[in-house]
Amino acid sequence: MASEIVRFANSEAVAQAGAELFREKALKAIQAKGAFRVALSGGSTPKRMFAILAEPPFLADIDWAKVHLFWSDERSVPLDHDDSNFKNARSLLIDRVGFVAANIHPMLAQAYLSDGGRDYEISISRDFGLPLDGPPPSFDLIYLGMGSDAHTASLFPGTEALGEIKRWVVRNSVPKLSTTRLTFTYPLINAAQSVCFLVSGADKAESLREVLEGPRDIDKYPSQGVKPAGELLWYCDQPALTKLVEAN
Repeated sequence: MASEIVRFANSEAVAQAGAELFREKALKAIQAKGAFRVALSGGSTPKRMFAILAEPPFLADIDWAKVHLFWSDERSVPLDHDDSNFKNARSLLIDRVGFVAANIHPMLAQAYLSDGGRDYEISISRDFGLPLDGPPPSFDLIYLGMGSDAHTASLFPGTEALGEIKRWVVRNSVPKLSTTRLTFTYPLINAAQSVCFLVSGADKAESLREVLEGPRDIDKYPSQGVKPAGELLWYCDQPALTKLVEAN
């Protein structure tokens, strides 16, 4: 399915639209299946989206007890560390709405790094009720960000995880940051029913142009590897779109 680029004036509008998409997909999935499974990302725009979701009308519109939360990547820090993607979601969203504790699946990067992400794969497979050795499960919605280097999740340029074709979650060494992280892989991301990039800021403009309009080179521009069978949405603010030919 072709990707859709949706233009917004600023990052606040991107966050608002992201929240509206969350509600739309949640209502649809809960009505159809009794549960909504979504993977969150880090970054400043998602943080604002979390805060919006915890406020009216979203607070009352969504049956939060039927929402299952996962994370597309995590830094190797404790969950209460300021750099933790989970901590941001917990303080802005999880602690403010009626989640069921068993439906919250933090990516325990420090613990899971030792087994290369296998424990998180097990957590995913159990929640979906699917075998670990089968095809990847299909999330209702996966949110992704994109860095100024075109990385997404913790799939960074030139890193080993870009070549993974079977595993759902892996440990990925990121030499330029002198760290190792856990990340969803392309097989899991691309099995999703919907994937939405939230991209804001002029510092993303050149990479966004390369990802969307340049030649295919996943090793250099990892966000190009996101090609889900379902829908692919790019929610971008105007500063991020300034170098796109089709957007100007």
